[in-house]
Amino acid sequence: MAEKTHPFYDMHAHGMVRVATATPSHRTGDVAYNVEGILAEATKAASQNVDLVVYPELCISSYAIDDLLLQNALLDASETAIATIAEASKELSPVLIVGAPLRRNNKLYNCAIVIAGGEVLGAVPKSYLPNYREFYEKRHFAHGRNCQDLWIGVNGEEVPFGTDLIFSASNLPGFTFGVEICEDFWAPNPPGTLAALAGALILCNLSASPITIGRADDRHLHCRSSSARSICAYVYSASGHGESTTDLAWDGQGVIYELGELMAESTRFDLDPELCVVDVDTDRIAGERMRNQTFSDAAEAEGRPEDTFRRVVFEHAYTQGDIGLERPTRRFPFVPNDPKTLDEDCYEAFNIQVDALMRRIQATRAKSLVIGISGGLDSTHALIVACKACDRLGLPRSTVRGYTMPGFGTSDGTKSNAWKLMEAFGITAEEIDIKPAATKMLEDMGHPFASGEPQYDLTFENVQAGLRTDYLFRLAGQHSGFVVGTGDLSELALGWCTYGVGDHMSHYGVNAGVPKTLIRYLIRWTAQTGQFDEACGKILLSVYDTVISPELIPPGEDGAIQDTEASVGPYQLHDFFIHHCIRFGQRPGKIAFLAWHAWRDASAGEWPTGFPEHRKGEYDLAEIAKWLEVFLKRFFGFSQFKRSAIPNGPKVSSAGALSPRGDWRAPSDAVADVWLDELRESLPEDTLPQ
Repeated sequence: MAEKTHPFYDMHAHGMVRVATATPSHRTGDVAYNVEGILAEATKAASQNVDLVVYPELCISSYAIDDLLLQNALLDASETAIATIAEASKELSPVLIVGAPLRRNNKLYNCAIVIAGGEVLGAVPKSYLPNYREFYEKRHFAHGRNCQDLWIGVNGEEVPFGTDLIFSASNLPGFTFGVEICEDFWAPNPPGTLAALAGALILCNLSASPITIGRADDRHLHCRSSSARSICAYVYSASGHGESTTDLAWDGQGVIYELGELMAESTRFDLDPELCVVDVDTDRIAGERMRNQTFSDAAEAEGRPEDTFRRVVFEHAYTQGDIGLERPTRRFPFVPNDPKTLDEDCYEAFNIQVDALMRRIQATRAKSLVIGISGGLDSTHALIVACKACDRLGLPRSTVRGYTMPGFGTSDGTKSNAWKLMEAFGITAEEIDIKPAATKMLEDMGHPFASGEPQYDLTFENVQAGLRTDYLFRLAGQHSGFVVGTGDLSELALGWCTYGVGDHMSHYGVNAGVPKTLIRYLIRWTAQTGQFDEACGKILLSVYDTVISPELIPPGEDGAIQDTEASVGPYQLHDFFIHHCIRFGQRPGKIAFLAWHAWRDASAGEWPTGFPEHRKGEYDLAEIAKWLEVFLKRFFGFSQFKRSAIPNGPKVSSAGALSPRGDWRAPSDAVADVWLDELRESLPEDTLPQ
């Protein structure tokens, strides 16, 4: 195994920043005690290689102390405490954002103070002061909305002060953050949004939001919305046990979102201090902003905040090398682990496909839908979509004309499944044996197989695939209908289809936007949710675990059928590569890093609900690199010409589609060298593909 000092294993090298919310030990108005609690969590965070720790609002002085906030003794103690924390931070790696009241020009401000490496880097005042229901902040504080380009004295030292500050590590690209405080993100125009438009990839919120029924959900809503709308990571830390409960209560909620996705959350109402830690992907965030012209347009419309915000630059004392990855990285990006989310995704995917096919039937006034039924996953799913479309349009199932077309490699099992499917669904079912026509074509071509030689090359396979499609098109014409394509997104990405007169072509490709790993779950979902009767459901479940095979080559002497994944690689890895490459444009080295953390240990992390135990596998880095190289060669250097000529079909996943009229536009004559070189330059030498 390569030394873990290789840059590949350093999550920082892949654009990751480790952030944490802190719920420290706290006691009402006890500044010294609160400082001890803050530093204890900072020390713990340093031991976990955290880069940024966000504490609750006014955590130094306490929030719920009313008029004590106007007592000079408490204000003096709070300011001195900042110096204590700054001095202690010389020996600590994380950047600390703490809350304290600060005085300037005979006004008191509710501030977030950014501390790192023994220095106070700056102070950001709260913009919006709630003064309704239980809140009376305007009694004590001045708002900071118009505080720009200012400085403030903290223990005799002038530091940047204002709402126009973002903070950026000079030695860690992507570690750029802005700050807002509690009520600020409940405002219609949160100041954090401007910080994001100015370039902050991480937004931090120090909050003292008291807990009432339903407020935790409100916080989730605002954090999720802020991270999605501002295309950022959002780190939110609310006050916990130790604040005054004279009239309020506190739950210590910490949540971290990235691009609208919940990455981590704390245990609420915990009496013990707590860190909620996760690695956020600033590289992914920056890439998403680059793709989203609306974000750039909004920055222009706001007067280009990047030109007016002050950027406080610091050198970050982060830990280099292999510190692991504290981040939920799904093995199956297209298949949620959570049962409820998976059910919702399957419902939407299935109905997108059904609705799209219904519209195509209406527009063409088709008298039939022609499908080649192999008994495998893709054709089975296309069949159930076609049957549901007919049901909803009030058309008889006989409108669907299914043809099983056994060739030289067709197994008894899949042929049997094909007939069981067609009979269970009550469609028009027929069988056409393509072997005689294929033999004749191979004879006419002078192919060695026609002379009895066991030469099962690409031509041998494509003759069969082409004949099947040729029959389907002619049958569609004969029966005044159209061919429903069965090929899926994963096959399009890899170019695993026979071009032109082959499974590449149809009149409408209902599966074109659905990856292989999701199709398995869609079939199971269809059976389990009773979309069809019990007999249909039973045969669907038998198809669910079918080996993926084109069945074009005769079985071997041991009876084993042709296995697609043995040739092209595991689809569960390829779907992982597709998601991170197409949706987020990640570098191959980073994709390998994420795949290694997701797939190296089958016993670690979560699996999608109901995933079969016997199919739970794992891959080491060398194997991941091997199949990633295959993916890069096929996706970038080989198969674009096929995608440039695909039929219509609906986009299903937000992760993208490969239609040249949709998400993906690329030249057909590009080469893959840039991606292959980057992969090899990123990997440890002993894991390089041979």
